[in-house]
Amino acid sequence: MLTHLSIKNYALISALEVDFGKGFSVVTGETGAGKSIILGALSLILGQRADTGSFRDKEKKCVVEGTFRISHLGLNDFFQIHELDYEPVTILRREILNSGKSRAFINDTPVKLNVLKELSEKLVDIHSQNNTTTLRDEDFQLEVLDGFAGLEEELKVYKQEYEHLTMLKQQLHQREEAEKTARSEQDFYQFQYDELADAALLEGEEKTIEEELEVLNHAGEIKSRLQNAAQLLSSEEGILEKLSELLRQMNGIKTYKTDFAGFYQRFESNFLDLQDISRDIERIDESIDTDERKSETLTERLNLIYHLQQKHHCNSVEELIEVKNQYQRKLSEFSSLEEKIEKLKSDISRAEQTLRKRAHSISLKRHRAKPKLEKEVYEVIKELGLDKAQFVVELQTSETLTESGYDRAMLLFNANPGGEPAELSRIASGGELSRLMLAVKSVVAGKKFLSTIIFDEIDSGVSGEIAGKMGAIMQKMSSERQIIAITHLPQIAARGNRHYLVYKEHENDTTSTHLKLLNDNDRIIEIAKMLSDTKVSLSAVETARELLQN
Repeated sequence: MLTHLSIKNYALISALEVDFGKGFSVVTGETGAGKSIILGALSLILGQRADTGSFRDKEKKCVVEGTFRISHLGLNDFFQIHELDYEPVTILRREILNSGKSRAFINDTPVKLNVLKELSEKLVDIHSQNNTTTLRDEDFQLEVLDGFAGLEEELKVYKQEYEHLTMLKQQLHQREEAEKTARSEQDFYQFQYDELADAALLEGEEKTIEEELEVLNHAGEIKSRLQNAAQLLSSEEGILEKLSELLRQMNGIKTYKTDFAGFYQRFESNFLDLQDISRDIERIDESIDTDERKSETLTERLNLIYHLQQKHHCNSVEELIEVKNQYQRKLSEFSSLEEKIEKLKSDISRAEQTLRKRAHSISLKRHRAKPKLEKEVYEVIKELGLDKAQFVVELQTSETLTESGYDRAMLLFNANPGGEPAELSRIASGGELSRLMLAVKSVVAGKKFLSTIIFDEIDSGVSGEIAGKMGAIMQKMSSERQIIAITHLPQIAARGNRHYLVYKEHENDTTSTHLKLLNDNDRIIEIAKMLSDTKVSLSAVETARELLQN
């Protein structure tokens, strides 16, 4: 239930604060006083688009805030899903900055506009004068039947499953397209992979081959120099022989002084190192190969590596190995793509089977609810002076799954005896549509609980006794929910538990819209004005008093 509305800097409203109560509230005012402005401001916290052109002061932001009592609506899950603090009295706020940017809040927590809209749709249903055209909309006509049948939760699950099935079909299409591309690319990737795999590349191989080729290409020079070095080390007059003589000389005196012992140890260390070097030189000299065929083999191997590096834009064997692994992964993806497609087809089949069962269940409930809806709507429109009218819900069922199941609904109507019910767009007048919409709203509201329903001049095209009956229906509806009616008919205004007046004030060359709650005496005068063409007469006042008493 809407308990408080605050509007700042919107159209002709500088600042407005108003409290609402339970039951049936009516809002009246002269044409142009600003009734639609207040409704427009309320629409902002219900998620409608904002227009900075509606600002009263272009330098300030517009703020609209609504306070709602929601403890009886079972909305705890909504707050938990969106990670919001649940409060039995919840505040929705919308701020429109002069830059055009918009901010939305639920209990002072910033939220996206779609979240604000999702919550507000569970709190308030606004039916404006122009909304009678929605009666002609096929989607709305099916929603009427679904609301009456109490299918809201079942349809919510169905639509989630339908979206899931749609997503699976999109994925299947994408993978089938990928498979077509893969077939044309697979041979190419296979060839590239085979070439690299056949090369049997090893990490560090390139550097090893380059070093080995350097040795082979200079084998003669290397062997000559190594042999000369060995001769200098190991010949009778070589370095090792002379160091051996040094050791013998120092061995005789090493015990006389610490320094002599140090010399001996250093000579001995050098002698042993040079002995090792001499043996290594001989070993390497013996291992050096001068076989030209080996050189050719290594050169061919190195050229292959260089060719592959150039082809694949790599700088090392390690990078080539990674490229080979990438091709291998690609080929693995190709081989698994068919399995994924088969799995998707299986998933789609199961999802479609489940969805068809749910659609069938929904369709059965719609067909069961159809005659009951027809009867209850007829009972209401009969009260509204259309006792000869016919109201029929035509259900067309196919085997094609849509977002709303198997069915299409069409509301057929005929206000005159002897005629056949036909589409609303072909036969219903404005006044008939207003009465039919009220009948539909009153019947569906009893099945699909809404905390607050706002009627904006739903009485368009009716007057007199019928207006009084429309007021009575709204009053009856208000026993279970909050009803707010913006009206220009005194018969409806007199039915309200509370009466609010929208009026303008002119001061300092500015015009402001205001809203106030009328007391009993003010209500009599206001309704008398609605009954009078010009000046308020005594008879109009008496009639107004009688309307309020009745």
